[in-house]
Amino acid sequence: MAIEAKAVFLSNLESVLSARVTAADLATVLSAVSDQLAGFSLEKIDATSPATDDLLDAYTAAMQIQGRSPKTIERYRYLIQRMMAATKTPTRTITVYHLRQYLAGEKARGISDRTLEGIRQTFSAYFNWLQREGLIDHNPTANLGAIKYAKKAKITYSDVDIERPKFGCKSIRDRAIVSFLLSTGCRISEMTQLNRDDVDLAALECTVLGKGNKERTVYLDAVTGMLIRDYLNQRTDDLPALFIGKGTSRLSAHGVRQMMVKLATDSTVEHVHPHKFRRTLATNLIRHGMPIQEVACILGHDKLDTTMQYVVLDKTDVKNDYRKFA
Repeated sequence: MAIEAKAVFLSNLESVLSARVTAADLATVLSAVSDQLAGFSLEKIDATSPATDDLLDAYTAAMQIQGRSPKTIERYRYLIQRMMAATKTPTRTITVYHLRQYLAGEKARGISDRTLEGIRQTFSAYFNWLQREGLIDHNPTANLGAIKYAKKAKITYSDVDIERPKFGCKSIRDRAIVSFLLSTGCRISEMTQLNRDDVDLAALECTVLGKGNKERTVYLDAVTGMLIRDYLNQRTDDLPALFIGKGTSRLSAHGVRQMMVKLATDSTVEHVHPHKFRRTLATNLIRHGMPIQEVACILGHDKLDTTMQYVVLDKTDVKNDYRKFA
């Protein structure tokens, strides 16, 4: 149980931090936390405690039917269980005061406002669903206002920096991976799940399985297609995986992040991580005139608001367009 609880804890921690810190910092934090946990005994929340009840079971079952990823469901369930265990209150009797007290306690522990807002949104989604289904009469999050936090300016690769990671790669596989991420804007998990048969090098496109088990088509530029072809031609194995790690195993998401950490040092480019590649692609496509609906399709977003969060507008472009249309 302790080993399983530790694995779940590290997975949840990686999920929370992956989009907020650099790959180098993430690897360092996960390594340090793992070392510290070696001296402690962990266990999951007892299923007989108030943290687990039939309404939470119904909610997670509904998310499974809707096709939410197991990792997302695990995280939502963990956050809700943790809150109910701390307040010693099951779903049916939770009030807004329980939630405020819990969030205040988390803030006192040093949890950032941005993370607290993410937790609040998880609670809101849970109780909103229960109310829509008619399973509760009163929604305790109705008067639980959003938590304001400082929003940092998003950063994309410059035209020069976007080439440096490629030159910093020491192998054809690493160059193919960097070029693939820059060309497609795929998430790490989507890329590592790909098989050779998923990629059509003649048509320069491939089919990826995104969040919610939704398939979509992404496109490769000619250079990326050439690099992948050269990488596959030099391989002597018959494994179906598009990218493999050491030995004969499919390359893992952790393996990609480790590669990014080393690449950041070798290429002298800060913040080398897949989400920055993804954001750069979205921004460049918008700047070159691609409709945002099509950019959303490539990134696998259901909502245009989500896509806009990835786009970094250059102030000079905004100013020039204003002068043009004003």
